[in-house]
Amino acid sequence: MPELPEVEIVRQSLDKKIKQKKVEKVIVRNRNLRFKIPLNFESSLKNQKISKVKRFSKYLILSLSNSTHCLVHLGMSGTIHLIHNVKKNYLTNTSFYNSFKLPEKHNHVEIFFKDFKIVYNDPRRFGFFQIIKDDNMLTKRLSYLGPEPFDFKFNKDYIYSFFKNKKKNIKNFLLDQHFVSGIGNIYASEILFLSKIKPTKKARLLKEKECEDIAINSKKVLLNAISKGGSSIRDFKNTFGTKGNFQKNFNVYQREGLNCIRFRCSGVIQKKNISNRSTFYCGVCQK
Repeated sequence: MPELPEVEIVRQSLDKKIKQKKVEKVIVRNRNLRFKIPLNFESSLKNQKISKVKRFSKYLILSLSNSTHCLVHLGMSGTIHLIHNVKKNYLTNTSFYNSFKLPEKHNHVEIFFKDFKIVYNDPRRFGFFQIIKDDNMLTKRLSYLGPEPFDFKFNKDYIYSFFKNKKKNIKNFLLDQHFVSGIGNIYASEILFLSKIKPTKKARLLKEKECEDIAINSKKVLLNAISKGGSSIRDFKNTFGTKGNFQKNFNVYQREGLNCIRFRCSGVIQKKNISNRSTFYCGVCQK
């Protein structure tokens, strides 16, 4: 599943291409995604301009000229492809997983603009589209999510207070979207490495300094990933065919058996399954 940096790269790419562009036509080829696409979906988008492409957590938000919003989630395998009407573009994928070319099937939604279209492809159909009628309803729809790592609310005091008397381990908390929204499996391992915290450590045992480190390093890791175009574990490319490079900067993720890169650390990177998710850490310098 794409994490916050990858969704942000898609947002940036789409915003450059479709901002202030008018939707000419919409074709829904399969309404049976995670949530069934309503019958009025096409008419809700048609003739509207995309005023802005926004993001919150792992959600894309297409803000429309009539003050409604189209909420998009890519799910596990959803990809958005950009197809020009005249010029044949071989690299079409704006998303994280699957082929960087337009697949031959599983195209569920097509949104047409004057000179191009965007196509939503999703073999597993865990993604979805929803029309949200106004800003208040959008806020309500996303209210179950915790603050983003970039939010000023996500600080030492918030984390320390949230963790009091909590028995769950810190790795699971970083993946808990009610606690903090947007962090996924890759970046949780990287954040904990920079913070020198073992992923299995109980949250209630964290000291205030460790909570401060988590707040600081969450921002640092995600901003670094965004600046490098995301992590191309498979075939993630943006709309300009540029591949993400953050995977070249992994400190622990997918480095099982390799020496720890921390200065003067003699540790070896270990792999452990926590709640059925692969977790990578140094058994020496992460306490």
